[in-house]
Amino acid sequence: MLALNRSTLATTQVRAEYSLEAGAGKPPVKILQIGDGNFLRGFADWLIDIANGAGHFNGRVTIAQPLARGIADLINAQDGLYTVLLRGVQGGQTFESRRIVSCVDKCLNPYAQWDEMLALAADPALRFVISNTTEAGIAYVAEAQGVACPDNFPAKIAALLWARYHALGGTAASGLVFLPCELIEANGSKLRATVLQHVEAWGLPAAFAEWIKAHNHFCNTLVDRIVPGYPAAEAAKLCEELGYEDKLLVAAEPFLLWVIEGPAHLADEIPMHKAGLDVVWTDDLQPYRTRKVRILNGAHTASSLAAYCAGLDTVQQMTEDPVVSKYLKQVMFEEIVPFVPLPDAERKAYADTIMERFANPHIRHELISIALNSVSKWQVRVLPTVKDYVAAHGKAPAGLSFSLAALLNFYHGQFDTKGEFNGQRDSGGYPIRDNPELLTTLGEAWRGWQAGEDLVARVRGMLGDARLWGEDLNAVAGLTEQVTTALSAIKAGGVKSAMAAI
Repeated sequence: MLALNRSTLATTQVRAEYSLEAGAGKPPVKILQIGDGNFLRGFADWLIDIANGAGHFNGRVTIAQPLARGIADLINAQDGLYTVLLRGVQGGQTFESRRIVSCVDKCLNPYAQWDEMLALAADPALRFVISNTTEAGIAYVAEAQGVACPDNFPAKIAALLWARYHALGGTAASGLVFLPCELIEANGSKLRATVLQHVEAWGLPAAFAEWIKAHNHFCNTLVDRIVPGYPAAEAAKLCEELGYEDKLLVAAEPFLLWVIEGPAHLADEIPMHKAGLDVVWTDDLQPYRTRKVRILNGAHTASSLAAYCAGLDTVQQMTEDPVVSKYLKQVMFEEIVPFVPLPDAERKAYADTIMERFANPHIRHELISIALNSVSKWQVRVLPTVKDYVAAHGKAPAGLSFSLAALLNFYHGQFDTKGEFNGQRDSGGYPIRDNPELLTTLGEAWRGWQAGEDLVARVRGMLGDARLWGEDLNAVAGLTEQVTTALSAIKAGGVKSAMAAI
């Protein structure tokens, strides 16, 4: 079978949608993308390709590996082409599409091609920088200025901006627009602040810092699309259907949302929304973030640990199980949705969409992966809703209180001889991944537990430990009592039995 590249498209019957620019009239590279992973290729590049094909944008993307090891060679071997396979349910109807993304010009390894990265930074045609370097990527790490590629992502940006400033004279028109996709709050603001830390640490001119502040836009963004990536289990079958071998095939759900907080005039420079895509430019990202964090992420966190300890492994199984799905709907529509600060129709419609996404049979979303760092997730995603419910009703909500009991049950573990912290469910042991100090605290809190014991003191101690939650949760009206009752029921009869009782 022929491998996917530009020659393949001219010589074989391809069963996927695509649009390629004419060889002599290739659009300029307007976008530098730092990140070669599945998410950006199945999200941002797909959006850009759609906008190009619809005639609303005319630009190519150069991808740069964020690390020394990456897939630049593989991307370049396929001439920047790869297929995005969308599968799922929308409005109750099964949806599938297959599109070859052709907007990627090439991929650079900046650790071996730093001069090319600097040359791209100095190109007047460059306008946007998109990134996804993980949540830990936007952080200050002291690093000397030099000729080699910096390791730290913000340091890379500082060096690239310095090269651009030098080459183009620091004009207003030479500023760049940054669209970071890292999943942290105020990602653009934090990237800007960290870049300026490097500028100061390197002793670069004050005029350069002022140019960064005045003429470069660091937009805060919110991204939403589940992108599982390469569908290894069915790749051979899919490539046979497509008519070519694609080692970069990306599977994703149909749903997407990209909210960008920035000046409205920038939207006209990259008008993806004009192609009918759900890309929103706004002057206030917070309502969208609250909606996503509380409904999507909050429902995940409130249900996944309980479902996992009940013997389930995926989000889809959670939606199919009669007991767990009933609990999920109760938590979603009765306890979370009413306290999202948006019009009622809008928040309910979004919740309906989330339920469809959870049930997508083509997305295998592992509950144990959602469980990573669940203590801080519960604090950010669920606790604000609990407090809003208490303010309205004078008592903690039953379902979300149960979710905290399920969390304490999930974290009932101990360290093994290798220093790994593990819990137990009926089908065997499972790893618990979180901050080591936090795991030590919870391990001590559960030490000496015996079946049938009164859990009042243990629950009060764990909820009162500010190292876990940043505050004493015993002060939340009714929460301690409901968590104690739920946790006692879980330990006595199992998660499903306890869940059914609420």
